[in-house]
Amino acid sequence: MLYTKDAPYVYSRDGVYYFNRRIPNDLRHYYRCPRIIISLRTKSARAAKSKSSLLAAQLNDEWMSLRWRSAESPLKAYLADQTHAARELSTAPLMSEAKNIYLKSKGVGRPRTFSQAVDRAITHLINTVGDKPLDTYSRKDANMIRDVLFERGLNRSSIKRMFGTIRALVNFVSREVGLSDLSAFSGVYLGENNQQSDSRRQPIDSKSIRYVQKQCELLNDEGRWLIALISDTGMRLSEAIGLHMNDINLNNEYPHIILKPHSWRRLKTKGSERIIPLVGVALWAVKQAMSASETSFLFPRYCDNAQCKSNSASAALNKWLSPRVGNNCVIHSFRHSFRDRLRAVECPKDMTVRLGGWSVEGIGESYGLGYPIEVLSKWMVKAMC
Repeated sequence: MLYTKDAPYVYSRDGVYYFNRRIPNDLRHYYRCPRIIISLRTKSARAAKSKSSLLAAQLNDEWMSLRWRSAESPLKAYLADQTHAARELSTAPLMSEAKNIYLKSKGVGRPRTFSQAVDRAITHLINTVGDKPLDTYSRKDANMIRDVLFERGLNRSSIKRMFGTIRALVNFVSREVGLSDLSAFSGVYLGENNQQSDSRRQPIDSKSIRYVQKQCELLNDEGRWLIALISDTGMRLSEAIGLHMNDINLNNEYPHIILKPHSWRRLKTKGSERIIPLVGVALWAVKQAMSASETSFLFPRYCDNAQCKSNSASAALNKWLSPRVGNNCVIHSFRHSFRDRLRAVECPKDMTVRLGGWSVEGIGESYGLGYPIEVLSKWMVKAMC
């Protein structure tokens, strides 16, 4: 191998000239290797010098363009339209296009709330920092979105969920189109966990639970049946709303719900599939709902074959519930109370997990057929009645 002095970046091997240039460290992450080596396909020194000069000039232009994309480049401040410049240099899909790719692949079989959450997050992003190629968003963009969302009054948990949605979309689409790992939306600082501890969901005390249940029996309508069912089963709102008549078994010594996923309502985890004994006002609520429904759904106002309207149900029920329970208590607070009520009767931890549909711990917990209905009912009666 022989380097020439009169032609930079050129060396000769077996009489043939090659172009050889090292990639600068600040641009190394754009390339697959540390050097560019290209055969010039000539044994003429003059031709090699001409070809290498053209390649070197082309690389200089390309590297200048890449540096303009960098936030550290002083040249970037002179761009008339930075978004347009970045878009011209990037081959990645725009964020709006990435959203469509993500929903087309991951939205199949998901409830409408999934696509709504994605639309909401991406709309906030685009309205705040623009619709740009996926690989041109920066940490500055992410921080700007965070600050705008806080200014609009969203709490930390809501913003955290929104960033989780954006991250999931960016990670999935970047893998699908062959981009390198993108981290602009990862690890965004949202404040310490204890900064908003006063807004965490609180359990509802026993006295308030009994009062609400009495009110449900007095009003005796679909919304109150739903609240009564959740209050004595600890079910998630979407689990209760999506119940089908075939999920209910009242022709048993121990009336119960067989909770399973449906096309109109998925379950949060595999452990959410469970048998739920019906005791107390929950049994009353199911009987009332079954006798009143003219469809195959227990709560037809909020659920049908096409969708499960958890969001609208949550807003309506929480509005009614709010003045009747303590501060920061919502419909989901019954689930927190459910666990406390099981603790109060010293219900075994594995039984508590089974009744509430929380994730089981350890491979051994998944062995066997689980607890028989009479054992599940015994603990439910002790805790709820």
